[in-house]
Amino acid sequence: MYIKRYTTAAFIWMALVGWYVYAYVSQESMSIDLFGIPMPSLSIALWVVVPIFILYLASIAHMTFYSVVGSFRLRKYEKDYEKMIDAIIDAYLGKKHRHYSFKTDRYKLLGSLLEKTTLFPMGDLLGSVQNEKIDTILKFIEQIKNGEVVDLKPFNLLPENELVIQNERNRYKKGLISAEALLSECTKYADILCEEVYVDYVKTASLVNIKKYQGFLTKESLYNILARINADENTLEISNEELIEIMKKIKLTKGDFIEISKVLSRGGMIPEQRMKLFETLSDENEDALDAYLFTLFDLEMLAPADEVLQNAQPDEFTNFRAYRALKECNKNFSIYMFV
Repeated sequence: MYIKRYTTAAFIWMALVGWYVYAYVSQESMSIDLFGIPMPSLSIALWVVVPIFILYLASIAHMTFYSVVGSFRLRKYEKDYEKMIDAIIDAYLGKKHRHYSFKTDRYKLLGSLLEKTTLFPMGDLLGSVQNEKIDTILKFIEQIKNGEVVDLKPFNLLPENELVIQNERNRYKKGLISAEALLSECTKYADILCEEVYVDYVKTASLVNIKKYQGFLTKESLYNILARINADENTLEISNEELIEIMKKIKLTKGDFIEISKVLSRGGMIPEQRMKLFETLSDENEDALDAYLFTLFDLEMLAPADEVLQNAQPDEFTNFRAYRALKECNKNFSIYMFV
């Protein structure tokens, strides 16, 4: 467009110069030698226009060259812009191990920042971005946040991706996949999702199936298993040996063993089995000794509790010693206040 305007203006200017020289300067013709080569005889007006025409050609070549250079530079920006859109999408999706190769310096800076950034949409951005690809991703994210299930396969996300985990969690909650089906193919899912599903699964599963997927055992799922022992509904019959074997699958602290005793206290485990359980646990793991003492005092088994305290160092189990001393003074406090 600009070259056309420039060409039109240039030819008008050349015509005006030629007309002026011909009309007011000279109408004669002359011949000149160019590098020893005689040129044809032409009007002086034409010889004046020739340098202008050569300058015009040179300027056209100059503008064409930089126009081509500019178009290549613009193409780089356009390609980098498309890469930047993909980088933003990957940042919204939370993809790992991202790397982008940008040609322009400004996009290189933004790309290097996005490589190690995860974006979270704030508020309602749908339709305001004015980019179809980004709008699609924002729509998917919003649907997943609202508990819907979307197809994320085209994005090749890892099972550990937060959006994938939430999307599969939505599938499970909607009943589109059962706990059994999910746990049986848990290599396709994130461990955290399998552990969450296992928490629900153990509420009704048989002991055989509980053991089958016990690799996903957590403290929460363990408490659910314990709550079923001799319960009114979904009763689980399990021996102390089997229970101890399950407990060994996770790392338990002193506080965890005490919490287990509390759960069994609220449940239906008979006192004798509960006391024997923690006696066995304390023999195998000294971290369970506090829970054993708590169990004995909770069951008012004072004689075996006194025996444990007598065999311990004077500076050990000071909380239980304090409780026992108050007990001897006929001061009745809950053992729960001392743990």
